[in-house]
Amino acid sequence: MNSWFTTIATLVTVTALFAWVNATVFKLPQTIGLLIMGLCASFVLIGLELLFPGSSYYRHLSQIVGEFDFSQTLMTSMLGFLLFAGALHVDLGLLRSRGWVVGIMATFGTMLSTLIVGSSFWLVARALGAAVPLTWALVFGALISPTDPVAVLATLKTAPVSQQLKTDMAGESLFNDGVGVVLFTILLATVAAGGLGTISPAEAVELFCFEAVGGALLGLVLGYIAYRAMRQIDDYVVEVLISLALAMGTYALAGLLGLSGPIAVVVAGLLIGNTGVAHAMSTKTQEFLFAFWTLIDEMLNFVLFLFIGLEVVVLRFDFAFLPLALGAIPIAIFARLLSVSAAVGGLKWFADFPRGTIPLLSWGGLRGGISIAMALSLPDMPYRSVLIAATYCVALFTIIVQGLTFPAFIKRFAA
Repeated sequence: MNSWFTTIATLVTVTALFAWVNATVFKLPQTIGLLIMGLCASFVLIGLELLFPGSSYYRHLSQIVGEFDFSQTLMTSMLGFLLFAGALHVDLGLLRSRGWVVGIMATFGTMLSTLIVGSSFWLVARALGAAVPLTWALVFGALISPTDPVAVLATLKTAPVSQQLKTDMAGESLFNDGVGVVLFTILLATVAAGGLGTISPAEAVELFCFEAVGGALLGLVLGYIAYRAMRQIDDYVVEVLISLALAMGTYALAGLLGLSGPIAVVVAGLLIGNTGVAHAMSTKTQEFLFAFWTLIDEMLNFVLFLFIGLEVVVLRFDFAFLPLALGAIPIAIFARLLSVSAAVGGLKWFADFPRGTIPLLSWGGLRGGISIAMALSLPDMPYRSVLIAATYCVALFTIIVQGLTFPAFIKRFAA
């Protein structure tokens, strides 16, 4: 039987089994519950491997997880679906009124966080005797600074916060993801080419604008074409198929053109989820469209978070990196708090913010699969292992600890 199909079938089966166990026994939020169960399964298998070297169970699971290239699968296959599904549910009218606020937080906040994380990580690494160059520390800052829209949107679904704060959090998370990927790509290419001096600030800004703005324009154009096509018919099967083609085609074409795929699919999803729903779809089509994408979103979320936990099986961490990897957790939290405070503090003279915006945006800024995928895409070099270990520690802490305690933060700061 085809090994690819066997790998997918095994992963989906394990996901379904763990989701059922979590729903009937642990009753945690499904994404967090699946991540914890996947993590526990990984530790159990690693323990068995240590006790019984050559264990077939460990070898089989390692082979399955190893064949499922996490970075490639998420960044080239799953991410477009997840971002499109998330954007469909964002109120464009409210987002439009907060667009410039969200845009500044997503761009300025991500860039400032990258600088804070990079410089702090570099200083801590030097203090601990780990000689991570400042250039690679900044690359780490770029990959860990954007909040994961998948994790954030999953947390927001049941969060009793104001609609304005939900819009700010969802919009910032959707767009700072695209900004972070572009920033990471530019920094990685520059550092790999020989250092930050190989590209001028003007060239970096030009490249950033080309990828980010170009991605937004591509999403707008393709989203409008799909919207016009939907207006010509009243067939929910074809219209849902058009939305699927839009999500996949937009992300693929953006990659071919060197534009930001995440930003492109977010813009396309916003257009279809608002203008398309209001003017191009019957009530029946709307029901099927949102039901379809909700299922896609939930199922891919389940698989993604379980796989984050299982990925420990194939990631061989050097325990010598543990102090620096754990030190990255407070660095990332502090940088998020500082960048959010700076953005909100500068914008509060021109825009209103609900009570608790700074603590909730800071503590609700979860990192997840996207940061891990970017870390795993790093080239082979002496600092790759420590950067992956640090990324993994930050992602696990934010998803598990911050995700589970976020409702308490809401009661404390927004009630």
